[in-house]
Amino acid sequence: MGDDGTEEPRGHEVRGSSTGTALLTGYIRARLERLRALDRRRPVLWDLTVTGFWTAFAVLDFTSGGWRTVARNVEAPEPLVLLMSLCFSVPLLWRRRHPVAVLVAMAPVSVLNIWTGAVVQAAFFQLIPAYTVALRLPLRTLAWSGVLMCLPAAAGAVHIPGTLDRQLVSYLWGLAFVALLGIAVRTRRDYTEALLDRADRLERERDQQAQLAAAAERTRIAREMHDIIGHNLSVITGLADGGAYAAATNPERAGQALQAIGTTSRQAMAELRRVLGVLRETGPAAELAPQPSLDDLDTLVAGVRQAGLPVRLTVHGHPPPVPASPGRQLAVYRVVQEALTNTLKHAGPGTTAHVTLTYTPSALEMLATDTGQGGAAHVGASGGRGISGMRERASLYHGTLEAGRLPTNGWRIRLRLPLEDSPA
Repeated sequence: MGDDGTEEPRGHEVRGSSTGTALLTGYIRARLERLRALDRRRPVLWDLTVTGFWTAFAVLDFTSGGWRTVARNVEAPEPLVLLMSLCFSVPLLWRRRHPVAVLVAMAPVSVLNIWTGAVVQAAFFQLIPAYTVALRLPLRTLAWSGVLMCLPAAAGAVHIPGTLDRQLVSYLWGLAFVALLGIAVRTRRDYTEALLDRADRLERERDQQAQLAAAAERTRIAREMHDIIGHNLSVITGLADGGAYAAATNPERAGQALQAIGTTSRQAMAELRRVLGVLRETGPAAELAPQPSLDDLDTLVAGVRQAGLPVRLTVHGHPPPVPASPGRQLAVYRVVQEALTNTLKHAGPGTTAHVTLTYTPSALEMLATDTGQGGAAHVGASGGRGISGMRERASLYHGTLEAGRLPTNGWRIRLRLPLEDSPA
């Protein structure tokens, strides 16, 4: 209540208590983590510390005579009582490496402890290796360990009437407590390890997916740049050769060749700028433009003709009601472009080329042939990015690509791409 009789708000008090609880919890958690870190760094030192603490407790219980307050036989020999106290405490040094062996070693001492009526309190140290068994070993081993602990108590209850509730029941309750505690800690530890493992696995998978995506994007960009630069440079080279040849006899044709070189160069620069624009991490958005399609084949063929290669384009069949996907159309366009580029570069003078595009109900087929003498050069080019890039484009859409010499002089490239609604 305030000075004026009104009730003061309790929000600050609740927040203050919550903050205090959080600070206390954080303090305890930090201290426990420091103890775990010490245990991980120096396990032997930690085991010696724990064993020394419980040994000192057992010896203090003996020297103070505290064991007589619960003993059935206060006349038990004191050296025997001290020996039993040490036999219950010293083996704790090996409780983590050999918990079952420690329990087996303590079992005869437990029988002697109950049989003589001394009933030293150090007998409950058996619960410590039992906790280790519950924490690390299978449940079947835990069950056998419980039997090993309870048999001496049962035998003592038979030998000394009236001790059933004081010995056997207390052992059972203690065993149940440490077993549940160990199982709970082990379950939480396994769950935490599973979460950490899953997080680590997901992180590795994310990194792998990012690397695969980056590699696929690099491959796509390299393929596009190869097709754009290689084709346009080949056209420019053909135009330049034709212009140089016509300069002395037909200046008008030479001027037309120079104009075509300028146009082709500007187109190549624009396409290259669009491809490189998507690589920018900052700056304005890259310029977007439709990718070439089958409708642009006539323009492509006209440009190659202008560069000096006679090309004939033939179309069989009719396009399907639903046009092929832009990706499939781009793949066909780039394969035709690469085939004509190779012919320009390697087929030699006097070469003609023929491109046939065939629509079938289930597939789109393309056949590009030439009559040149550059078969060997074509074979050499297949070791580079040309034919391998065409095969990559075909494989993206479950297609096939064949490249090789014709029985007569010349070269042939055959591409077949299934339509989207047909089985791969």
